[in-house]
Amino acid sequence: MPLTILLVDDEPLVRAGLRAVLEAQPDIEVVGEAADGAAVIPLVRRLRPDVVAMDVRMPLMDGIEATRAVLRTVPDPPKIIMVTTFENDENVYGALRAGADGFLLKRARPAEIVHAVRLVAEGDSLPFPAAVRRLAASYGENDGNAEARAVLSRAALTRREEDVLRLMTRGLSNAEIAAHLVVGAETVKSHVSSILAKLGARDRTQAVITAYESGFVSPG
Repeated sequence: MPLTILLVDDEPLVRAGLRAVLEAQPDIEVVGEAADGAAVIPLVRRLRPDVVAMDVRMPLMDGIEATRAVLRTVPDPPKIIMVTTFENDENVYGALRAGADGFLLKRARPAEIVHAVRLVAEGDSLPFPAAVRRLAASYGENDGNAEARAVLSRAALTRREEDVLRLMTRGLSNAEIAAHLVVGAETVKSHVSSILAKLGARDRTQAVITAYESGFVSPG
């Protein structure tokens, strides 16, 4: 079965470019397009895409609100990748906090776009660029720090789980973490599942956000 994608962007040229890049892959199919976040929920329910690639800024409903709406109302929701012009856009971080699984820059190379879509579809997280890491740490300093620290404290992660979480913040896949720690991939998968459950995180991206906002890792 091909990996199915829904494209959501108010710029037709952006949608056309993403479609051309993704459909050049034999295992990826673009199953639909929309020009605004307000159209996302009915399309997701009808088309059941594996991944939604969605612009952050749109005229009627932006990517942040659309992400919240999808996760709130759609059973077994798809993975969501935000598409943006600037990586230091606070709206991007807002979308990640709302539950998006990662983001792509509109200037990304075709190979980077394909790689990101496949990674997110498989449940892995995308590395946070320095600008996003700084935003996460800054949010923690401003008003999210106490909450994130409380979540991490209640989680009572084991030392090995802490090691795995640190490597997750670097965007490493399970296989890469396994190689780094010299353990089996299934062992890492088990640790990741335990970390997500203890943190109450929907996915790896949300766990990474907690790690930065709590000060567990620094943005450097």
